[in-house]
Amino acid sequence: MLGYLTLIFTCQLIGELAVVALKLPLPGPVLGMAILFTGLMIKGSVPDDLSAVSDFLLRYLSLLFIPAGVGVMLHAKLIGRDWLPISLALIVSTALTIVVSAKVMTWLSPKAKEAEARDA
Repeated sequence: MLGYLTLIFTCQLIGELAVVALKLPLPGPVLGMAILFTGLMIKGSVPDDLSAVSDFLLRYLSLLFIPAGVGVMLHAKLIGRDWLPISLALIVSTALTIVVSAKVMTWLSPKAKEAEARDA
């Protein structure tokens, strides 16, 4: 199990190093997750111990939101002062995320591809 935890953190480290070295505009852990995913695709399956380690990490994922909650409490005055731009940014970004996700899902769905093939 310790080996798979080390694998997860190593993929994250490789992702962080690649982002810094190549000046990529994405978070290192996301690239690390893509590296791990690629490795698992090549292997063809997820080992049981890796699944157990990832389930354990996901079980306690909510603990990672504690620092964000503390940050909100620490900066309550700042948030109170700038509530309108923050709210607008949240609403616009949420709406854009929904629209883009729907478009991508439609584009990737098999039925949409079949309809495009018929229409063409």
